[in-house]
Order: sequence, then structure tokens, then C-alpha cells
Amino acid sequence: MQYILQIPANTGINDIIGNGATTAQSIAESWENQWLDLLQKNPGDNIYGSLTNLGIFFAVGTLLVFLIQWLKDVLEGEYSRPISSMIWPFVVVILLNNTGNGSILSSLTLGVRNYINSVNQQVVTTADTDKIYQQALNMSVAEDVAGSLLRPCQSLNGEQQSQCFTKATEKINNLWQEYRNSYGNKTWIERLENKVNQISYGTGNVSETAFNALLGSTVQTSIKNFLVSLQYAFQNLIEATMLLIAALGPLAVGSSLLPVAGKPIFAWLTGFISLGIAKISFNIIAVLTASVIVNGPAQDPNADPDLMWFMIFLGILAPVLSLLTAAAGGFAVFNGIANTANWVKARV
Repeated sequence: MQYILQIPANTGINDIIGNGATTAQSIAESWENQWLDLLQKNPGDNIYGSLTNLGIFFAVGTLLVFLIQWLKDVLEGEYSRPISSMIWPFVVVILLNNTGNGSILSSLTLGVRNYINSVNQQVVTTADTDKIYQQALNMSVAEDVAGSLLRPCQSLNGEQQSQCFTKATEKINNLWQEYRNSYGNKTWIERLENKVNQISYGTGNVSETAFNALLGSTVQTSIKNFLVSLQYAFQNLIEATMLLIAALGPLAVGSSLLPVAGKPIFAWLTGFISLGIAKISFNIIAVLTASVIVNGPAQDPNADPDLMWFMIFLGILAPVLSLLTAAAGGFAVFNGIANTANWVKARV
């Protein structure tokens, strides 16, 4: 009886290559329409338009408080302070002015977001000229694919097992060819191909221990997939959070006339820039870590690196580290903005 190899539905070769090749640019592009819909298309009828109207309401309310404080300073003879403070009402009016295609603030917000994305993509492109990040990710993905195709053959014997291994190897060879088309004839591809051939064309049944030593277990595969999903989720979370902060911009601008030391617009701008720093930091960390693998163990034909640490770093540690870097960078940005504002205030 001829054995028909059953291929799991979620192990398509093209899907695996595509998942490994997902970059920060593709994630940013998938959110592009959301940004345009929120900030530029039908600004009077969407959420941003409503928040802009609410921001104007806040501005009118806080303007009364501002005028009371301003008159108090004038009566007390502090003329320099009232004159320098008069810039804020003009800033608020200009930013919240709706020109029909969205407010000035929405255009500036979208421009800052596009600039952050262009810098991020330039950093990734410069640091990842040889698709190092994709290679490191696909080194682990390839083991999972090969394991999912070969694992059903373990329970068979004799001719059925041989036929199963032959059909599985034919499908896996397509994966090696796709990798060579994308990255060239790399040492790590040859090493993985030899692993599969060792199982497929070896003599006798393959023990579960030997199989897992070469291509990993189902539990390990599930954990890797979860960690890969975590890092994609983190990058999408950054985009969603940036969009949320962008939507709250009118409220921050509208409440900036309050007579307080820290203007809400500074905190809003700092949060927006901090998320941009987090995005850039994550991609730099991911590329540098991938370089350690691709330029190290991947070049050794006799090495058998355990890439679980890379998945853990990518899915958990890199997001945490990038957020800490963003927090430190955001604090520095906030201090810089505040000091600049104080310098201008002292000289106007």
C-alpha cells in the first residue's frame, strides 16, 4: 500500500518564507490607511474631528483661566511674563485651525510619523543589507517546517516510512531552493539540508530522541511560533499606540493654555517621539542580534546552534529593552523641549 503524506495546512512553503521576511516597513504600510483615514480623510466626520472639536472646547475653557492669570500678572507689574505668554493662544489657534483637509496639527502629526518611519526604514535597510534578520528568523523557521513534514513519518515502518520520508524531503527541498533564491548558497542552508537527509535516507527507524535532537520537538516549535507572534504583536502595538497618541493630540493642545509649568503639548510630543525611538530601537536590536547568529554559528558547517535564545530575546527581551531605551530617550527629549521653552520665554 502506498503511503500518502499528509501535510499540515499551516506549513505552506510560501507562507513560511513570507512570515520570515516580514519587516518593519510592511507593518508600517499595513497601518498607513488607518493613519490617513484618521488624520486626513473626512476630518469633520471621524474620531479625530470630534476630538479636535473637544480640543477647541478645552482651549476656550482654559483660555479663560489663561486670561485671568495674564491680567493678574499685568496688574502685578510682571510685564515680561505676560508678553512671552501671549504666544500660546496663537499656537493653539493655529494648530487646531481646520482647513477643510484636517487641522494643521493633523498634518504635522502625520508628517512626524512619516519622518519617523523613513528614518526607521533607512536604519533597517542600512544595517540589514544582507537580510540578516530574515536569515536568522528563517534558520529557526526552517527547522519547524522540516520537523512538521517529517514528524508524521516516525510512526511508520519499512517501505511506508521510506515513501513518507521521500515525499517529505521533496517538499522540503522546495524550501531550500526558496532560501537559496533569497539569500544565496549559505552554510546554514546546507547544514539544515544535511540534517534532513540524515533522517530521510538513514537506515532503520528514527528514534524520537534523535529526531528531536536534529529538528526539535512539537512543544519547542509551538513556543517558537508563540515568540515570533509576540514580536509581531509588539511592533503592531507600537503602531496602534502611536495612532492613539496622535488622536489625543487636539486634547493636549487644547489644554496647553493652563497656567502650569509642564505644558500637555510637551508631554504629548514627548510620548509620540518616544514611541518612534522604541520602534527604531527594536529594529536595531533585532538586526544586531541576528548578526551575531548569521555571522557566527551560521557560518560553521559543524555547528548546531540552539536558536531558542534568539526567539526569547526577540519576543520578550528586545521589546522590554527598546521600551526602556525609549523611556530614557523620551525623558531627555522632554527636558530638552522644556529647557528650550524656558530659554525662549526668558528672552521674548
